Amino acid sequence: MTQKQINIVAFAGSTRKDSFNKKLVKIAAAGAQNAGANVTYIDLKDYPLPLFDEDLEKEIGYPENAEKLKEIFTPAHALLIASPEYNSGYSAVLKNTIDWLSRPSLENEKPLSAFAGKFASIMATSPGALGGLRGLYQLRELLQNIQVTVLPNMRAIGQAHAAFDKDGNLTDQKQQTAVQQLGTQTVNAIH
Repeated sequence: MTQKQINIVAFAGSTRKDSFNKKLVKIAAAGAQNAGANVTYIDLKDYPLPLFDEDLEKEIGYPENAEKLKEIFTPAHALLIASPEYNSGYSAVLKNTIDWLSRPSLENEKPLSAFAGKFASIMATSPGALGGLRGLYQLRELLQNIQVTVLPNMRAIGQAHAAFDKDGNLTDQKQQTAVQQLGTQTVNAIH
């Protein structure tokens, strides 16, 4: 019997070009790839969405970029999410993306089809000492409420401005390994 191909979507809740969280999630994605998963990295900057508004949804329909993202998310088995922390919470672009993708876009579509039944590993990095940890607890609660199983291990890397080398790797090898293991553990949870 052959193993099923595991598909994972990796992304950061940031649109900033040099986002530390984009670097972080790519490390976890490498761990998942090394464990045999097919990983699709997406940059939310490539999929701009209007602020979620039911009146707008009725007026213009389901946004094209939300449909493109849903086509990527729906067949995935798991998510790797790096979330910046803004004022002790997750980012608005991350919440807005989740809000749009949680909506049915087709007449007979099951609710939460882009999320329900998936696994997720979450992580954060921030210039502050806590590394975005406070926002991860809120993100965990949100994901669990939309039927995502959030794995217990999560990572928050403080002092982000000094934590990465020029190639986007963490300078602390123990942290680098721990973040890669988030990807590996996500793959292992699906088997």
